[in-house]
Amino acid sequence: MNEQEIRKTVSAVLNQMKETVSSVGEKEVMDHMTLALANRLIEKVKEEAARMGVRAVVAVSDQSGRPVSVQCMDDAFIASYDIALKKTFTSASLKMSTEQLSHLSQPGQSLYGIQFTNDGNIVIFGGGEPLVVEGKIVGALGVSGGTAVEDTALAAYGKKVFEEVLANVCK
Repeated sequence: MNEQEIRKTVSAVLNQMKETVSSVGEKEVMDHMTLALANRLIEKVKEEAARMGVRAVVAVSDQSGRPVSVQCMDDAFIASYDIALKKTFTSASLKMSTEQLSHLSQPGQSLYGIQFTNDGNIVIFGGGEPLVVEGKIVGALGVSGGTAVEDTALAAYGKKVFEEVLANVCK
């Protein structure tokens, strides 16, 4: 996605958010993950996944790791559904990307074995990103369907789109 497409996407999301803001302030809207924002974010990640040739499942959770929206691209792996959701839970609950956690959970590292906690809901490979507003987790993004490198890139892309939307809303 080029810069012009990103600007167009950000503008569309901002317009939708302005409609949502009608009776409350912008800051109040951005203090939690909304269904509208989750779906717009998922659409953008799916577009990028399609461009990359990845058939992904994309999930967005709230700050507690509970699903807000999940969408499966045609012919995505069945297992990717559960993995994408667990990536959102991991990122929201540990306040870090699953890529970052992948390094901390290696043998000899401080979080070695963490994937065996929380009833197996912790994922230790890339594709999950926390979504943060003013230092507070408001949700998380999880992507599964490609390689760990592809999932990590797609989640990082989604986080970037989210941050660009946030930057424009808070101007």
